[in-house]
Amino acid sequence: QASLPARSFQLDYEENCFRKDGVPFRYISGSIHYARVPRPAWRDRLLKMYMSGLSAVQVYVPWNYHEPLPGVYDFAGDRDVEAFLDLTAELGLLVILRPGPYICAEWEMGGLPAWLLWKPDIVLRSSDPAYLAAVDSWLHVLLPKIKPRLYQHGGNIISVQVENEYGSYYACDYEYLQHLLGSFRALLGSEVLLFTTDGTRAEELRCGTLQGLYATIDFGPGSNVTEAFGAQRWVEPKGPLVNSEYYTGWLDYWGEAHASTSSAQVARGLEDMLQLGANVNMQVVSWQGGQPGGRCPPICQHWVLMGLSGVSRRYMFHGGTNFAYWSGADFKDQYKPVTTSYDYDAPLSEAGDPTEKLFAIRTVISKFQPLPVGPMPPATPKYAYGWVALRKYADLLDALDVLCPSGPIQSQFPLTFEAIKQAHGFVVYRTQLPRDILHPATLGAPPHSVCDRGYVMLQQEYQGTLERDGQTTLRVTGRAGDTLDVLLENMGRISFGANISDFKGLLGNLSLDSSPLSNWLIYPLAIDTAIQQGWPHAALPKSSSRGRGGPAFYTGTFETPGIAWDTFVKFPGWSKGQLWINGFNLGRYWPSRGPQQTLFVPGSVLRVGHPNNITVLELERAPLAPLLLFLDEPLFNKTLS
Repeated sequence: QASLPARSFQLDYEENCFRKDGVPFRYISGSIHYARVPRPAWRDRLLKMYMSGLSAVQVYVPWNYHEPLPGVYDFAGDRDVEAFLDLTAELGLLVILRPGPYICAEWEMGGLPAWLLWKPDIVLRSSDPAYLAAVDSWLHVLLPKIKPRLYQHGGNIISVQVENEYGSYYACDYEYLQHLLGSFRALLGSEVLLFTTDGTRAEELRCGTLQGLYATIDFGPGSNVTEAFGAQRWVEPKGPLVNSEYYTGWLDYWGEAHASTSSAQVARGLEDMLQLGANVNMQVVSWQGGQPGGRCPPICQHWVLMGLSGVSRRYMFHGGTNFAYWSGADFKDQYKPVTTSYDYDAPLSEAGDPTEKLFAIRTVISKFQPLPVGPMPPATPKYAYGWVALRKYADLLDALDVLCPSGPIQSQFPLTFEAIKQAHGFVVYRTQLPRDILHPATLGAPPHSVCDRGYVMLQQEYQGTLERDGQTTLRVTGRAGDTLDVLLENMGRISFGANISDFKGLLGNLSLDSSPLSNWLIYPLAIDTAIQQGWPHAALPKSSSRGRGGPAFYTGTFETPGIAWDTFVKFPGWSKGQLWINGFNLGRYWPSRGPQQTLFVPGSVLRVGHPNNITVLELERAPLAPLLLFLDEPLFNKTLS
C-alpha cells in the first residue's frame, strides 16, 4: 500500500500558483488579532470567520504583549498564543503567521517592547547589535512554539511573514533582513514558506524585499487591481499573485470622524481579484481533487487576504479592542493616537457581530467556492445594564503612597518613562515653585516635549492640560515652595514610520517665564497593580473636599440580573480617562474628543451573583453627578466640537 505523501505547502514558479500537498491551491483569508479579543470569545470569532467562507486566518504576534520586561515572558490566559493557534486548527482554518518582530498593526510601538528604548540611542528595525540581540532572544523563545505547528510538521501554519512592510521604513537595512532570514530558517527549518509584505511603490519594494523571501503586496478596494499586481510582478516575475492585506475598512483617530468603507466597494474589489485571469468558475473542491503536478487553473493564482495597508495600515476581518494601553499612534505632521475601539468598520464588528459587509463578502466568496454547511452564528447577546452611580474615592495625588509604594525618584531635571523603566500608563513629576509668582507667569514646555498629555496641578488644584502638538503653556500664580505636580500620560507609542523610537514623559524641562524648573521628584505609578490587588474597593474612602477638577478616582458597583452579557458603557459629561471593571483595564475613554463615545465591555469580564467593581480614573473633570450608562449598542461617530 502506497504511503501517504509528505505534507507540503510550496510555491510553483512555473504555473504561478501555490501547491498544497502537490495540488494547485488558492485560499481566501482574513485577519484577526488574538491580543484584541478576550480568550473566551476566540472560538466565537474564529467560527464566524470559518462560516464566512474563509479557509485561512492571518495572525500577528505582538512581541511586547509577551515579553513585558527583558527575559520575562507571558503566554498565560489571553496571551496563550499556542492555545489560539490550536483552536484555529481545531476549527479547520489554515494560518498565515506574522510574528514580526515588528508588526505595526496600530499596536503600541508596532509590537516592539518599550524596554528596547532603555538604550536611548538604539536603532530599531536595523542591524544595530543591541536590537538584534533582543530580537534573537525573543525569536529563540517564540519560534520553537511555532515550528511543530507548521503545515509540514502536521500543523496548520502554511506560511510565515518576516518583518512587516519594511520598505516603508527609512533604514532600508538589507543586513537586518538577511539576519532575520537566517534566524527564521535556523529556527523553523528550510521547508516553510517565508514571505514579505510591502506597499506597491517601487521604493517600498526595493527596500522591503530580499532574495529568499517571497515578495507580496498590499492594497485596498480603491486600487487598480491590475496595476497593483503589476508592482508585485516587478519584484516577483513568477509565482502566485498575492495581496497580503486587502483593506476592508479604516482606522479611527481621537478627534476625527469615525471611518467607514462601503460594503459594495469592498465586495467589488474582492470579486475583481478573484476573477482576474479566471475564465472558468473553478471551485476549491475540484482543485483538491487535482493530480500532484497538474496544471494550475487560472483562478487559483490569486491569494487574497482581508487585512490592510497603505499609509496607515491594518485592515481586518475582525478588529476587536485596544484594551488597557495597547493602542498605538500614527504621525502625520502631528501625533495621532488611535482610539480604544479597533472596530475598523470590519466585516465582524468590535463585539464580534456579523455585519452587512460580512454577508456581502460571503456572497462573493460563494461564487468561487462552496460555503460551509450551516447557519452563521448569531450576534452575541447584549444587555443594557442602565445607569450606575459612582462616588469620588480620592484625588490621584492623595493616593501616591499606594500607587507608587517604592517612593519617588529624585532628579535635577525630568526623566523619560524609559529612563525610569515605566512602559505604559502614568508618571507624576513634582517640584516646587522657586519664587513667589504674584502676577501670572507662563509655565511652558519646549515643542513636542510633553509626551503625550500633562495634567498640571498647583497646590493640588487643577490648572489645565499641556498636550503634545497642542497647548504647551499655562498661566499660573503661586508662592515660593508651592507644590507643582504634572501627571504625564502615555497615549500610545507611534506604530508606523520613522518615529517609532517614541519616548514618553517630559522630554524637556518645564520652565517658568523661560526659567527652567529643577529638583524633581518622579513617581512612576503602578495603578493597574494596585487595582488588580483590590484597591480602591478594598480600602476605606478618602474624603476629598477640593473641587471636581484634576485627576481623581471614582468607584461604584453594579449587579448583573443573572446574566453576564456583553455591554457598552457611555460616559455622559465625563472628560477623559481610564476604566477598569473587576480589575480588567478596558481602555481609554475620551468622549469630549470623540469619535468613540462608548467602551466595549465583554461579558466575560463581568460576574454573576457578585457586585461588579467599577474604577474610573478621570483625568480632567468629572460631571457633578458622576454616572455611567450601560447600553446594548455602541456609539462610535459622535465627534463633539
